[in-house]
Amino acid sequence: MTNWRPDPSQLRRPAYLSLAEQIARAIQEGKLVNGTKLPTHRRMAEDLGLSVQTVSRAYDDLIRRGLISGEIGRGSFVQTQPREPEPPYLPERLGEVIDLSILKPVCEQIHVEKMRQAFAWLSENLPASSALSFRPNMVFPRHRAVATEWLARCGLDVSPLNVSLTNGATSGMTTALMSVAPPGSTVATEVVSHHTLVPLSTYLGLHLEGLAIDEEGMIPEALDEACRKGPIRAIFLQPSVINPMAALMSAGRREALAAVASRHDIAIIENDVLGPMVEGRAPPMAAFAPERTLYVTTFTKTTVPGLRIGYLVAPDRYVAAVANRHLVSNWMATPAMAEIATRWVADGTAMELVAWQRRALASRHAIAAEMLAGLPYRAHPQSLHVWLPLSCGHTEDAFVAQARLRGVGIAPGKSFHTTDHGWTPAVRISLGSTTESELRTGLGIVASLAQGNPQELLLAI
Repeated sequence: MTNWRPDPSQLRRPAYLSLAEQIARAIQEGKLVNGTKLPTHRRMAEDLGLSVQTVSRAYDDLIRRGLISGEIGRGSFVQTQPREPEPPYLPERLGEVIDLSILKPVCEQIHVEKMRQAFAWLSENLPASSALSFRPNMVFPRHRAVATEWLARCGLDVSPLNVSLTNGATSGMTTALMSVAPPGSTVATEVVSHHTLVPLSTYLGLHLEGLAIDEEGMIPEALDEACRKGPIRAIFLQPSVINPMAALMSAGRREALAAVASRHDIAIIENDVLGPMVEGRAPPMAAFAPERTLYVTTFTKTTVPGLRIGYLVAPDRYVAAVANRHLVSNWMATPAMAEIATRWVADGTAMELVAWQRRALASRHAIAAEMLAGLPYRAHPQSLHVWLPLSCGHTEDAFVAQARLRGVGIAPGKSFHTTDHGWTPAVRISLGSTTESELRTGLGIVASLAQGNPQELLLAI
């Protein structure tokens, strides 16, 4: 038990969040150390003049944040040791929350109907090999050939022998990292990058180094300096809008980064899940450095989220490694999904849905421009999200908490940060995860918070 107690005079409405914040600050300031037993719910309620239910909600909030643990029969204890990272999005949509935290394409009934039609076709046309074979090379030759047609739309001219089918982008990223960076090596990326890259690198035993960026992304000079200071095995890039800041890298910047990678003989992992949806973009990094780039794309962000299939293109030097790493981590992509993707690429459905998504996003960006007018947000006409830097005085935790209290879920910028230095508070806001009406309402709430007094937000929680 500890001698520290919350100050009842500092409690504000809602009281459970205010109490949780007092305890959280005490933990951060070292007044409550790891393993400290907290008072029981009833004892805390009596000390502060609160209801037991209010204290229980405060403790539950702290458990969700990973700051305390509740053990049946023993009580509640401070927990400050490393824990599993939280996703930037809400694990599930609760109650009436407008969920702008999870990155999704715009989806309507047309997407459900397309998938239903695809499964109806599949029920009559599923090849025996897709249903019965354990051998990827027996199932996927035809799919690899059609994949090259899609990859050509992405700006790549590749052989089917260099294409692996994966269960989406995360599977492709994992395989690519395992293929080029052994445990203990260093992978460089942008200071603001993919939210799964930090935990994934940890699980694979890799050191992740976040490098300086500008409005286009990674700065070539920063990469060159990092390579000179220590051994870098690979760089991970998202040059075409899908990155958190919705930045589109120019051809000149891609060429410069490719030159640095070539000079230091390091691999490039390119995440390009929006593929041909981004109009007017430069060719992929894989076109500038085909001999060293592992290119990942997928259909989930541009067609239908349920189409969990993707392509990983590897240069000749990494083809065998990719095949082996994919076997041990996934064995093979799901054949039924591969059949649907191949049919949609061949019959034009995939590009039809990409064009539909562009039109839908144009409408969503018009709403964002109206509701966030005057705020310094970043976006691209084909981005699925906007990136909103917070003005001086705003903290991400308080901003996200206040948005959540007002019924809007958004993603904190820290979820995408790969280093502890040079961080500017920001939030990511998805444009496709809800209806246009809810999006307008949610963006209005976010805008009012962004334009409000930061100190008032802190007092409110």
